[in-house]
Amino acid sequence: MNLVKLTAVEQLEGLRSGAFTSVELTQAHLDRIASVDGVVHAFLHVNASGALATAAEVDRKRAAGETLPALAGLPIAVKDNLTTIDEPTTAGSKILEGWVPPYDSTVVSKLRAEMMPILGKTNLDEFAMGSTTQFSAYGPTSNPWSLDRIPGGSGGGSAAAVGAYMAPLAIGSDTGGSIRYPAAMTGTVGTKPTYGAVSRYGLIALGSSLDQIGPVARNVQDAALLHDVIAGHDERDSTSLPEDLGSMVAAASNGSLAGVKVGVIKELSGSGFQAGISARFQESLELLKAAGAEIVEVSCPSFQYAIAAYYLILPAEASSNLAKFDSVRFGMRVTPEGNPTIERVMAATREAGFGPEVKRRIILGTYALSSGYYDDYYGSAQKVRTLIQRDFDAAFAKADVLVSPTAPTTAFKLGEKIEDPLAMYLNDIATIPANLAGIPGLSLPNGLADEDGLPSSIQLLAPARADQRLYSVGAVLEKAHENVWGKRMIDFAPEVKAGA
Repeated sequence: MNLVKLTAVEQLEGLRSGAFTSVELTQAHLDRIASVDGVVHAFLHVNASGALATAAEVDRKRAAGETLPALAGLPIAVKDNLTTIDEPTTAGSKILEGWVPPYDSTVVSKLRAEMMPILGKTNLDEFAMGSTTQFSAYGPTSNPWSLDRIPGGSGGGSAAAVGAYMAPLAIGSDTGGSIRYPAAMTGTVGTKPTYGAVSRYGLIALGSSLDQIGPVARNVQDAALLHDVIAGHDERDSTSLPEDLGSMVAAASNGSLAGVKVGVIKELSGSGFQAGISARFQESLELLKAAGAEIVEVSCPSFQYAIAAYYLILPAEASSNLAKFDSVRFGMRVTPEGNPTIERVMAATREAGFGPEVKRRIILGTYALSSGYYDDYYGSAQKVRTLIQRDFDAAFAKADVLVSPTAPTTAFKLGEKIEDPLAMYLNDIATIPANLAGIPGLSLPNGLADEDGLPSSIQLLAPARADQRLYSVGAVLEKAHENVWGKRMIDFAPEVKAGA
């Protein structure tokens, strides 16, 4: 039995039935990491001893007949911008190289309480600034489908780890699409929950009004399992929602879309999208209709300004959040020659510690917040944000869920757009609006694009606090697309396909 190819649900069933132990399951994933991560580079740090220790404790308790948490013994990977007391947390930046935090993030604490072996920390664009994972200070991650292509970003490491069967589940964070876009590039499932539904305590902040932690998985039910574990109120996060949004696993068991209205966003389909992406999207609409859904068109005219607004709001918040990396409190310190005043030490440290994309966004954000420009840039962007939220409200008055392609193209080649930041910013054209409005979104594979045989995906969006709708609709659509999973390994890069 090839344990790593089982779904998370199947792995749990095997653990509970005694078909295999958590140590065996965890070791199988560690072996898989050792076999293929040399070419994929999904992990920045692997904690084999810690993961096996947790697995052994689960096996001991299970053998003794003790009651265990629902996901006990199931391995998981964690994006390296969530703090962990027993592993380095670098956020993909040299300025935090080797830093081991003194506390766990709330999400990591929940994983530990669930007794899930944490395999390691996954690669990301530095401080989650990017959509390709090429801006990591520790080198890019490759797409398991084609090693010369991007896996998406910023959470390309988490998506590639799950997609290449190095972990059944992973944690990501989504500021403008950083869970959903990598999911689209790697043929995995990724969810951005409602803003505030999952605690951000211990997440190294990028854009505090935009960031949201969420699950990465290989199917909808597995994503729902992890969503249920990490969600919930946290008094340490002032933006945490007070209410329980209900079970996502229960929602994923729904088998009919009778009476459900699905809204196609006019501004996020058709022109500008790769032909193969559009073809798979139309096929998904037909499958939704065949499952009983009513398809309607909705218009969100303010979406045309979403990228411009986002790339003023996000850099402004980032420039503020990254001010803490000043060489004084934690992280690297560079002492220049001559008279090392605090100002010179800080400047030298930030010059050496931050990469080009981080510097670009800090400069842009600081400018947008500066005296004389605040109202023209940051203030205007916030007004556009309000218009986008109103567009969503109007659209959800006509439809229960909204749909669009997750991304305009399939994965492009590493280095292809590295010198053109504006071109890369357009990768997030379909995902950014959800972050600006704080609503939940889910990316689901819907086939392979005709032009290149690479994964295509559809994005589902629901109103704030209606995360369950994503899983109920997503589960039905996924079942209709179940033939996709039979094609996945055929199209993997040979170096990754071997042994899986």
